[in-house]
Amino acid sequence: MTGLRTDFAEFTGQQAEPPRVARYAVNEAMIRNWVEAVDDRNPVYVDDAAAKATGRPGVIAPPAMCSTWVMAGYRRYREIQELRREGTVEDFAYSRLMSVLDAAGYTSVVATDVEQEYVREITPGTHVTCHFTIEAVSEAKRTALGYGHFVTLRKHYVDDAGELLVDERFRILRFRPAERSA
Repeated sequence: MTGLRTDFAEFTGQQAEPPRVARYAVNEAMIRNWVEAVDDRNPVYVDDAAAKATGRPGVIAPPAMCSTWVMAGYRRYREIQELRREGTVEDFAYSRLMSVLDAAGYTSVVATDVEQEYVREITPGTHVTCHFTIEAVSEAKRTALGYGHFVTLRKHYVDDAGELLVDERFRILRFRPAERSA
């Protein structure tokens, strides 16, 4: 009862969208705000002397913070929502895939899981760029939320020199909400 094809091979392995380049270099102010928000008290994130005592040149960014550096911001979010309302599809594989799923009624989304491998520490002054690839799109699955397709994005976060910082798999479920009985 999915009403949608199950072959998404044309999307698999495609660059999802242009690389996201951080608007700002990694900096201590954003690191401090982030660790306070999540109540992470590891001193290597905020205390230069403590970081140096561990053999590091100074403070580092929490590795789980990697996606923060390339977030597009709320203005871009509103722009994407407006494009969806207008039915405009940007010329990126991810936008085309989301349009196909939207048209079939798979309009709701939930992040299901993320796997991250931290390759190098991220230090203040680094400009992070993220490269996105559509790694997989599942056939329709019945879930507690309704029928849906799992979309797996592979993300490579790199520094200014193109050196890998973090390798990530990020999975979402695009689903058609289950109808509720009255």
